[in-house]
Amino acid sequence: MSERVTRRLLVSGRVQGVGYRASMQMTAEAMGATGWVRNLRDGRVEAVVCGSPSQVEAIVAWAKRGPRSAIVERVEVEEASGDFSTFECRATG
Repeated sequence: MSERVTRRLLVSGRVQGVGYRASMQMTAEAMGATGWVRNLRDGRVEAVVCGSPSQVEAIVAWAKRGPRSAIVERVEVEEASGDFSTFECRATG
């Protein structure tokens, strides 16, 4: 089985109300990655992404741009744990 990695992303900027979560979900599913994404009450978006190193790297690169109407100011990335069968949008945390 190929190596899988899991990363937690915290995305700051104008990232709520611009379709960021739905766009990330579509991007992750298209790349074959799993995990979840949700809005945080402080205005950031949090995501946990699991996949091959190249899949996770590609999603981190996408997260730094986001959808067209987003203005991403910062993406913090840290190691995380967990394995998921799908990629889902979760309720605000």
